[in-house]
Amino acid sequence: MPLLSVVIPAFNEAGTIRQLIEKVNAVGLDKEVVVIDNGSTDGTDKILRQINLPNLKVVHHLVNRGKGGGVLTGIAHAEGEFVVIQDADLEYDPNDFLKLMEAIRTANADLALGCRFTKGYHGLFLHRMGNKFLTRLLNRLFGAKFNDYATCYKLARTDVFRNLGLKANGFEIEIEILCNALKKKLKIIEVPVSYHPRSYQQGKKIRWIDGLWAVFYIIKYRFFGG
Repeated sequence: MPLLSVVIPAFNEAGTIRQLIEKVNAVGLDKEVVVIDNGSTDGTDKILRQINLPNLKVVHHLVNRGKGGGVLTGIAHAEGEFVVIQDADLEYDPNDFLKLMEAIRTANADLALGCRFTKGYHGLFLHRMGNKFLTRLLNRLFGAKFNDYATCYKLARTDVFRNLGLKANGFEIEIEILCNALKKKLKIIEVPVSYHPRSYQQGKKIRWIDGLWAVFYIIKYRFFGG
């Protein structure tokens, strides 16, 4: 059984998926790489079929089931002791897995979040402001003290993820993971990580409407459950 399962939901990431897998594979940890091709139409699936690595596991969705659907499939197929979620672009540095693993063990925590803001994150202005507002809203409703609720990097034992009762199919999976963990009173820590945001021209998928939906889901998970 590998130590770490790196779950990578991918939708139309032909420009980055090969390089991303190479970067993940180069990290000095005992790991498997679980890629979920989420109904891609740009050739991402063909590239994945060309990559031959003994620790690579690829699952193909015939249609796009959303980021949450990809994450849930990845967790279901994970065989590692721990799972970390990795976006298929190059915004995050997989070398930070080492910091997340060390921190979660040192702190004896249940869930480690890769926090971007403590490293002087200078992403897109509206994204940065929206993230701050939504993080404050979540903190207020749950009595938490997070700096970056919407980070991609979430690392926990595989059984922790599987016991969170996750159901979300879209980007709200990020909110559901954190809210359900808070409700279960799990010990959550934030670890500073590197971040290199891409532009919409480079393929960034989050839009302003996702911020409005995030408000809805934060309130929903706080007061009405999943």
